[in-house]
Amino acid sequence: MLAGKRILLIIGGGIAAFKCHDLIRRLRERGAAVTPVLTRAAQEFVTPLSISALAGEKVFTDLFDLTAEAEMGHIELSRSADLVVVAPATADLMAKMANGLADDLASTLLLATDTPVLIAPAMNVRMWDHPATRRNLATLTGDGVRLAGPNEGPMACGEFGPGRMAEPMEIVEAIAGVLADGPLKGRRILVTSGPTHEPIDPVRYIANRSSGAQGAAIASALSGLGAEVVFVTGPADVPPPAGVEVVRVETARQMQAAVEAALPADAAIFAAAVADWRVASASDSKLKKTTGGLPELALAENPDILAGVARMGAGRPGLVVGFAAETDDVVAHATAKRARKGCDWILANDVSPATGIMGGSENAVVLITGEGAESWPRMRKDQVARALADRIAAALAGQTS
Repeated sequence: MLAGKRILLIIGGGIAAFKCHDLIRRLRERGAAVTPVLTRAAQEFVTPLSISALAGEKVFTDLFDLTAEAEMGHIELSRSADLVVVAPATADLMAKMANGLADDLASTLLLATDTPVLIAPAMNVRMWDHPATRRNLATLTGDGVRLAGPNEGPMACGEFGPGRMAEPMEIVEAIAGVLADGPLKGRRILVTSGPTHEPIDPVRYIANRSSGAQGAAIASALSGLGAEVVFVTGPADVPPPAGVEVVRVETARQMQAAVEAALPADAAIFAAAVADWRVASASDSKLKKTTGGLPELALAENPDILAGVARMGAGRPGLVVGFAAETDDVVAHATAKRARKGCDWILANDVSPATGIMGGSENAVVLITGEGAESWPRMRKDQVARALADRIAAALAGQTS
């Protein structure tokens, strides 16, 4: 998939720059050509010599390179690639991109390019969570910039949280997804996944056993067919796939807001196991066990995200797919749910404890459409995802044919 592709790799200044040695090697193994650009700060972490040796090409560092600029080299560099990749994409680089600044070679290339751009953010967790970075991220994704990561974990600074740059192979997969020339190329698809956590107090919450594995597999399969995927995920056990735009949420109301912000879309796949209820008034402090009896928890109904999108009217995605996790009368309950919610398809499965499906690696689904019920054999969740992605591609193609 990457053979013959030209990647312009802009390496930002951060400790994660060392991962670019492996990233370049992995890309070249797959037949891609890599043209490296180092910012001034990046040269504090990796050397032009080491990067050039791995890429097998000249490293570009200076906007005012007289030889290159005699031929308007920064314009040619920005437009001769199939994809521009920024890794690590520091907070500073993201801010420059979002605000159209061009005061060095990297930022000038990014402003001058009409080529797709993929960024792999890397920064301290507090920088990643800062409102300025969140605003810049929203601007960039709104402009069509694609994301790989960031991941969550320990950082070189000693802190823990989101902000670690994606691993080289995750970035390679994201690059392959962006460059995929599949049947869903040019399509924007929303996928929800994972459970939601509804707080009781600062340390307790209402949740369910969803691992998020099926939703993540669906997002990955759709991306592999060339779709631009917005992946809205609750606190799942399974990490999000590479090559998709990830929006992390905790509660059902946060997921509803994220879904509404992600529209319009060509299709929406609601694989999340959203909690039906929340505590009406969650406590701001930990509830204490007392001898006076059990605390009374008044419940409120959470928003019905699937039904809200399915019955939107103007702006409704062309295909809306829901999931039904049932423990008995699977087809009957799922058929009734499809009619009640107003969605196009429902994927139903039996999640009773004996099946081992909830939180497991396999799934056995029944696809409910307006034409009836179609039982699929039990298979791995990634196989279910690929089968569903193929059906979605065929359905969307039929809507435009």
